[in-house]
Amino acid sequence: MRYTGYEQIWMFLIYSFLGWCLEVIYAAAGHKKFVNRGVLNGILCPVYGFSMVFMLVFMDSLKGKWFYLFLGCTIIGTVTELITGLALEKIFHLRLWNYSEKKFQAGGYICVTASLVWGLLGLIAVDFINPFFIMIIRRVPGLPGMVLLIVSLVILAADTVTTTAALLKIKNQNPAFLEIAEGFTQASKSLEGFIVRLVHRRVNRAYPSLKQQEEEAEQERVCRKTVFAYGCSFCKVFWIFMLGAFLGDLTETVFCRFSMGSWMSRSSVVYGTFSLVWGFGVAGITILLYRYRNQEDRYIFLAGTLLGGAYEYVCSVFTELAFGTVFWDYSKIPFNLGGRINLLFCFFWGIAAWVWMKLLYPKVSAWIEKIPKKTGNWLTCFTLIFMIINVLLSGLALNRYSERACGITADNGVEIWIDERFSDERMERIYPSAKIRRQQKKQKQKQM
Repeated sequence: MRYTGYEQIWMFLIYSFLGWCLEVIYAAAGHKKFVNRGVLNGILCPVYGFSMVFMLVFMDSLKGKWFYLFLGCTIIGTVTELITGLALEKIFHLRLWNYSEKKFQAGGYICVTASLVWGLLGLIAVDFINPFFIMIIRRVPGLPGMVLLIVSLVILAADTVTTTAALLKIKNQNPAFLEIAEGFTQASKSLEGFIVRLVHRRVNRAYPSLKQQEEEAEQERVCRKTVFAYGCSFCKVFWIFMLGAFLGDLTETVFCRFSMGSWMSRSSVVYGTFSLVWGFGVAGITILLYRYRNQEDRYIFLAGTLLGGAYEYVCSVFTELAFGTVFWDYSKIPFNLGGRINLLFCFFWGIAAWVWMKLLYPKVSAWIEKIPKKTGNWLTCFTLIFMIINVLLSGLALNRYSERACGITADNGVEIWIDERFSDERMERIYPSAKIRRQQKKQKQKQM
């Protein structure tokens, strides 16, 4: 089932509210009193909304397959909880939950028990609850439903802005965001003080174990001004993305040569040997695990296995929805999930994360930081522009490649130029897996 943007936003709000209700019930059972467990002042927990929408979009094809649906929802819920926890700590210096005392946990952000709960909630929502909500949403008249949705989003946006500004004011960090707090300080200092005090009391009451990390050392701030791509900066992450995309493409090419007996392109773009899946994967792992790069090996391996598998699954669904093309299919490999990921390759992601964070990243980081700051900035700008154009052009070429398979002719100058520049033969060389998918689509059309 394909969900419209209107339906997805409604589902986000509905499940955010239901998640808030679950948190309140859980807190009331433990504290014997009402406690607002949400980050926001309102009655929404966005982490539940985002998790459930991701599950509905990416797991819908597994509806009815309870084991695989449970496994997929477990992965998505766990990854969402991990990313949310890391983001809250990075931006606000907040730890709103901590599983450190539980068995089989990672960094206190995720644990097996919570992951299993996510899987169960996702299975129930996708298979049983969501069809009921979708039926109600589709029966609501268009205009009243849109008005109610807009009003809800405006309230949510106002709550998010004021709560975010108040939290940043409390934590006294991130000057860019503090301008928001200063803005409504000038407009109404008394209102701002009330909001800050309200959020401070509520957050500390809901999360008595709240922790605040120390601010960055003065030495690090000085280094950021003098050293190119110091720490986990944008420039550092971008060049790690480029290196990961290049080495990932070479790795897959060699792997296909020895496993399939032939050389074939594994590139994601029309110019250069770059695998965007690997590039974004390595960059994402670096961002998420940078602060914990000195943790024990098992935590790095577990995080890499989980994050890599979830990332590969999302990429598979996204490319199929966006371009109508499947770039890989693991249906014939044991322990696969919808043919999009499999347990063996997830372990490869875990091993790759360990090798990268423990062995390669320290050396690569040191090499990047040796580049003169001015030269590095110019190279970053030039390469970034090239990759943006490359990705956009690749998307247009893939779209026309898919449209030509359906018999859709070019109707403007850009599409004509794309067809001339990127013929079917050239696209089949660049994307051999997409060629197989294209042939399957033609066969289905002939049968119809």
